[in-house]
Amino acid sequence: MELAGKAAVVTGGTRGVGAGIARAFLAAGAEVVVCARRPPDRPIEVAGRTAEFRPLDLREPAAVREFFDAVATAYGHLDVLVNNAGGTPYRLLGESSAERHARVVELNLTAPLTASLAAYPQLRASGGSVVMIGSVSGTRASPGTAAYGAAKAGLENLARSMAVEWAPAVRVNTLVLGMVRTELSHLHYGDADGVAAVARTVPLGRLAEPAEVGDAAVFLASARAAYITGASLLVHGGGERPAFLAAATVNKSPGQQGS
Repeated sequence: MELAGKAAVVTGGTRGVGAGIARAFLAAGAEVVVCARRPPDRPIEVAGRTAEFRPLDLREPAAVREFFDAVATAYGHLDVLVNNAGGTPYRLLGESSAERHARVVELNLTAPLTASLAAYPQLRASGGSVVMIGSVSGTRASPGTAAYGAAKAGLENLARSMAVEWAPAVRVNTLVLGMVRTELSHLHYGDADGVAAVARTVPLGRLAEPAEVGDAAVFLASARAAYITGASLLVHGGGERPAFLAAATVNKSPGQQGS
């Protein structure tokens, strides 16, 4: 119960990765508030402890400020903000308007900035921390999700700058996620065979589970990470095996070394 007595907000915490993070914080003893535009299909709970749901559209700055003021009033303090809300459909750049791509950037970059600024006074008062949920899409080419990748690259840079500006009162770190198995995996990878095929591209041989992302987020929010700020923690199972290794006609044996 290393986060006992702490209050945490997880944006987009009603399903998928966000729900996994919220459950991990509950298991660690924190009081958890999850927010999204729509409520979860069922309560987010662990061992009899339940996260509070509060509706919020993160693209409405005034509503975001009111939300964090209300949370601080209800709980007396705010110790952790996990900026998890985000995502994107598959959309090639030339097949959609600039306005639609901009909406993706707004959700994945501007909204976390808005939430962080709104939460900052409470986090500064408590000596708290921010955990950004980034993506490997922000570290490599992201065809089909270019605006999302650009936003996640910006989010990681934002977190580093925020960590310097807000030190020593507030720590800010990023979890850089690879592929995670959620209830929406089929939208990205296809049926069970597709998910299995994608999993084989990961060195660890599988997709991450939301609970594993949650454990990493708890670590960054806890006292065990007291000297970690401005950092990016890769949670991607080893990343991706370079494509040229599969294409090469030499050095196929694991025991052989390439040049």
